[in-house]
Amino acid sequence: MDAQLAERLRHRLILKLVAAASVLAVATAGPRKEPDVRQWWTHVKALADDNMEGREAGTDGHRLAAAYVASEFHRAGLEPCGDDGYFQKVPMRSRVLDEPATSLKIGGQEVTLGQDALISMRSRPPQSLSAPLVFAGYGLRLPDYRYDDFAGTDVRGKVVVYLTGGPGGVPGAVLAHYQSSEQRLPLLRSLGAVGAIGIASRPGDLPWDRIAANRKAPAMELAEGDAAEFLSISLNRDRPLAASLFDGAPISLAELSKMAVGGKRLRSFALKPELEVRVRFTPGLVDSINICGKLSGSDRSLSREAIAVTAHLDHLGKRSRNGDNKDIIYNGAMDNASGVATLIETALTLGKVRKRPRRPVLFVAVTAEEKGLLGSRWFAERPPVPVVAGINMDMFLPLYPMRSVLGLGAEESTLGLRLQAIAPSMGLAVQADPEPERNRFIRSDQYSFIREGIPALALKVGYEPRSKDAETARRWQAERYHGVTDDVSQPVDMDAAATFNELVRRLVEDVANQRQRPQWYPQSFFGNPTSR
Repeated sequence: MDAQLAERLRHRLILKLVAAASVLAVATAGPRKEPDVRQWWTHVKALADDNMEGREAGTDGHRLAAAYVASEFHRAGLEPCGDDGYFQKVPMRSRVLDEPATSLKIGGQEVTLGQDALISMRSRPPQSLSAPLVFAGYGLRLPDYRYDDFAGTDVRGKVVVYLTGGPGGVPGAVLAHYQSSEQRLPLLRSLGAVGAIGIASRPGDLPWDRIAANRKAPAMELAEGDAAEFLSISLNRDRPLAASLFDGAPISLAELSKMAVGGKRLRSFALKPELEVRVRFTPGLVDSINICGKLSGSDRSLSREAIAVTAHLDHLGKRSRNGDNKDIIYNGAMDNASGVATLIETALTLGKVRKRPRRPVLFVAVTAEEKGLLGSRWFAERPPVPVVAGINMDMFLPLYPMRSVLGLGAEESTLGLRLQAIAPSMGLAVQADPEPERNRFIRSDQYSFIREGIPALALKVGYEPRSKDAETARRWQAERYHGVTDDVSQPVDMDAAATFNELVRRLVEDVANQRQRPQWYPQSFFGNPTSR
């Protein structure tokens, strides 16, 4: 018996055992009542348990969590989506930086990795490289907006330094799209650049030390993806090294950052320092899984127009034990056991309704979101049934009373109209992204469907800027996001979670019952295949 077959049989055995236990529990508990937020919280606690070991893609902890989700899909009466039952295999390559064997110098100065800079393993770095640096504004080319940071600038054989952000007058979703690595890296390669150094123009969602703490985790890419060499580096904006790159330049980093925060256009120019790098890493192969269950539709004429409801199951796994670290597990309760729990509850509810929705609904717990939306990209490119719309839940943060819903992508398609038709009936306002500079539009799995030309939304509990709720969300980002304290001991507003779950159920059912599939608005950038 080959290894792949043995692994497949092991998965199926786990599924049968867990499913049998779930069926027994349902039989002894009596008929299921209306959705109860206590059930949602039960799923969150199960998925964020220490036994799941942080659910990092490709690990035993993730496989255990996947078996739990598959058993709940089975309990909901969902059909398996493929030949491997509820599991869709996602093959990936991994890379782990050998930091002691790696060295980086900029301007002859030794760079302290983890403190001053991070070398990304999501692209395959060259083993060695010496190259000059050139500053290229935001590192963007926006043909629809007549903006080009590379006009008149030769970057061949050079490492491009850029600031995050972009020029004013560009819609937030479009600007986020062009800043994605799927857009930026191919552009830089096509221009002949050999590497890139990104510097944040403003503080991000994560403090530098928390990003650095996870730098030794495996980076991943899809196994059939582009493995061309390219050096990608992030510099710590708050360390002297970042500013020193601009010594002797026409304008300082501090001045450029102020301009970038204001959305002003930036000029490009050569920088004096040169870069030298020697990189060593350990490559590997990783097999992870998406979990997919299908609720068949009641209208056979719409059987090839599925709605995909998604949430990412994976999280960050475990951190290295050192010093006083007693808690080493990234439980990921809000990120994103909460979203998967909503996915399960929506499936359980719709799976028991007397009249099923007209369209089929695919419930998908995707893997490797934390590695770059890899599981959702794999699924969106090869769905078991053609998908015409996506609805995603990722870290929706029920931390305060729910007064509004944030629909990322609502301005782009008629999915926004369906959301606007449902939310007010629940006393909820529909909110546009109040902070487009955070690039949330490209940081969740609905973006994988949008890249395939499929209208999609990501849903979150909304808040008004500069409100008490906004401060609660900001504090959570600063203290718990991608930290070991994102666990089930944190305070959660259960009423907000219940409202969010009901909103998701109503929206999924509504979209699945519409005769006309969701459409891009004529003015949407993402509805134009040449734009994507």
